[in-house]
Amino acid sequence: MNKLAFKAWITAIRLRTLPLALASIGMGSFLAAYTRTFKVQVLIFSALTTILLQILSNLANDYGDTIHGADSDNRVGPLRAVQSGAISEGAMKKAMLIMVMLSLASGVYLLYISLGFNLRSFIFFFGLGVISIIAAIAYTAGRKPYGYVGLGDLSVLIFFGLVGVLGTYYLHAGSVELLYILPALSCGLFSMAVLNLNNIRDIESDKLAGKKSIPVRIGKKNAVVYHWGLLISGVLAAVIFTILTNHSLLQYLFLITIPLLLRNALAVSRNEDASKLDPYLKQMALTTLLFVLSFGIGLIWAF
Repeated sequence: MNKLAFKAWITAIRLRTLPLALASIGMGSFLAAYTRTFKVQVLIFSALTTILLQILSNLANDYGDTIHGADSDNRVGPLRAVQSGAISEGAMKKAMLIMVMLSLASGVYLLYISLGFNLRSFIFFFGLGVISIIAAIAYTAGRKPYGYVGLGDLSVLIFFGLVGVLGTYYLHAGSVELLYILPALSCGLFSMAVLNLNNIRDIESDKLAGKKSIPVRIGKKNAVVYHWGLLISGVLAAVIFTILTNHSLLQYLFLITIPLLLRNALAVSRNEDASKLDPYLKQMALTTLLFVLSFGIGLIWAF
């Protein structure tokens, strides 16, 4: 593989999205540490499986948006690998298949080390894993990609929030607490904010491609209000959880991320030039990861 081809694959993998993928795993693992049920192997293979699924989703997105016309010359964001011809459609489909196999292998081993021979739980989580793989591909690829009808936000809330956090916690602890829905919602809502920012940036090209994302459906002005709502709701969910489980003021350590969240929201509000929003995608993803780290550290230290 030459240098240009290698660079094209790295671009298609979209390294800047991986911290966001790890946020839900980190939150679920911090909650497990809080309840003294944390297992190192579960963290390692949960993170590996999630990264593989995120890469699969990114490759499928690159492929799907090109064949459906969302990645065209009218797009504001970075040039995609299949769109530019740097990676052929055939090569991308082969890479997606490899990611599916690797995700399955890592996921099955994760279930084995966490659930052992508990057949009922194993089958349930294996089915959830298969659904996750299908969701990663079907978001923009396939005949009827659900991302093109505005369901991407719901999918992100489910997989980057509820399933990611609560599922990871269950694999550590063997049970789940209803109260942990609140930090799971925080992760999901902040992840939705990343997607919403991406969709605001691409609103014009998505309109031309017939991709009816939330910003396309409600317009940019309302999408900005929606963005503020996602960030505020994410913080509120964490604050409510902390009030209900309060051991010490250290638990409010996550509030250090508020200036970064405010900076992101103001950028979305003030930038009329869509191309200037692109750096804030990475900023929001890293802020979400910092939120999880500060939330988890505060929770453990306080307890």
